[in-house]
Amino acid sequence: MSVAPAVELRGFSKRYGDRLVIDRLDLAVQPGTIVGYLGRNGAGKSTTIKALLGFLDSWEGEVRVLGLDPRVDAAAIKARIGYVPENAILYEQLTVAEHLLLVARLFELDLVVARRRADALLAGFDLADRAGARIASLSKGMRQKLLLASALLHAPSVLLLDEPLSGLDAHAAVLVKKLLRALADRGCTVFYSSHALDAVQQVCDRIVILEAGRIVAEGGYEELARGSGAANLEGLFTQLTDRGDEETRLQRILDGLAS
Repeated sequence: MSVAPAVELRGFSKRYGDRLVIDRLDLAVQPGTIVGYLGRNGAGKSTTIKALLGFLDSWEGEVRVLGLDPRVDAAAIKARIGYVPENAILYEQLTVAEHLLLVARLFELDLVVARRRADALLAGFDLADRAGARIASLSKGMRQKLLLASALLHAPSVLLLDEPLSGLDAHAAVLVKKLLRALADRGCTVFYSSHALDAVQQVCDRIVILEAGRIVAEGGYEELARGSGAANLEGLFTQLTDRGDEETRLQRILDGLAS
């Protein structure tokens, strides 16, 4: 029996005024898959994530998360997904423990379960000794760990991650990559958007590359790289999205600096 996709887009298009940002995008992500969602700035990645989160009120085509339409069932979807944005606003005056308690209450978690999970997450992310510290005192890396812990606290079925390794040191980044693999093996679906292409190559089962709102490549890294001559995902990405004007723009910057 076939399994329904955890995330599905069919003919998804989005315009902002006269500008077409996403152009008839089709994508299906099966449960337990880590998919890397790549593209240069303005390619349509953030717009796609906003649609999945229910942050957009209109588009063409169909969008489904766990079989639900974000335009109709946004609250039900949000209860079952975890989200780590690239730039998050945290309540600076709360302590780390207070923040996780707030998240637990927002998701209506049993407080005994929430405290047990929070203790495990803080210990795992090496934040246990900062539980009583105010968020304002945390470093960038510690804030990122808190965001990850907050996204995982309610054991989501789908994780939407936008630059999840931002600010993490090498040890923490390795931990998160291993954690994502373990969660996917347990059935969690991970939608991973990033410009850190080496991490995407290491952790993702499938890679989707956008250019101007369209998918220009989709598949496993080995499959996509075969015959391309690219030594890594960065080389492959550059091949597929190169507009041919990088050298011109580089020279313009250098000329401007020399003037």
